[in-house]
Amino acid sequence: MASTGKTETLDLNGVDIRLVRKGDGPPLLLLHGGGGPMDGFPFADALAERFEVIAPVHPGFEGTPIPRHYDGMPDLVFTYLDLLDALDLRGAVVVGTSMGGWLAVELAVLPHGRFAKLVLVDAVGVKHGGPTDRDIADVFGLPPDSLARIMWHDPAKAPDPAKLDDKALEIVAGNRVALALYGWEPYLHNPKLKHRLHRIKVPTLLVWGESDGVVTPEYGRKYAALIPGAKFVSIPEAGHSPPAEQPEAFVGAVLDFAA
Repeated sequence: MASTGKTETLDLNGVDIRLVRKGDGPPLLLLHGGGGPMDGFPFADALAERFEVIAPVHPGFEGTPIPRHYDGMPDLVFTYLDLLDALDLRGAVVVGTSMGGWLAVELAVLPHGRFAKLVLVDAVGVKHGGPTDRDIADVFGLPPDSLARIMWHDPAKAPDPAKLDDKALEIVAGNRVALALYGWEPYLHNPKLKHRLHRIKVPTLLVWGESDGVVTPEYGRKYAALIPGAKFVSIPEAGHSPPAEQPEAFVGAVLDFAA
């Protein structure tokens, strides 16, 4: 059974950030994607056997409020710069999934020097093609059954909305609102970011689900090619969330890289 860890809330210049800490060791900052926090998943407990896992909740997710002045990803980036300072993180391994991977990259191109290694998991954030090319699937426009097919290697593992109570459904709806705030326009990317990726100076690993239909492995390999020295690893029988579908393989890839 997953451990709950220790929950705390930090006031970062008027923005409250809730985070969970679990485990003991060097810091590992876990940045979740649009599906919400993942600190309760088994893979997080496995990582906590080697690291102190620090898992913040992005404002707007898991029922938390969105600050009134927020209007996109840049606001989140600057709040996380405040968080890095408040925690005085040094030598951290950063693991970002999907939108959290995008956030991790936005932070990694800046000269704060607090990261030791970077792990991007089926990350969004860049656009490889032209204006009419669909690099990232439309997660807002697809019906639930179609979305499950592109997000999961085994769609039977996808959460069933019919089994969620009213409170859980409210959280899911709020997560979608927050994801739209951070990634609606331009859609789940920063047009300038790919021109900044050469600034990433820490060892970087991109972990991708072989069956991901949201951002395909080809998208991931192109992403890796833009980051100096980055390595790319694919996880069989996994879609957009290898930590959820193949936790043992995912943890193995992260620990091998972190070592």
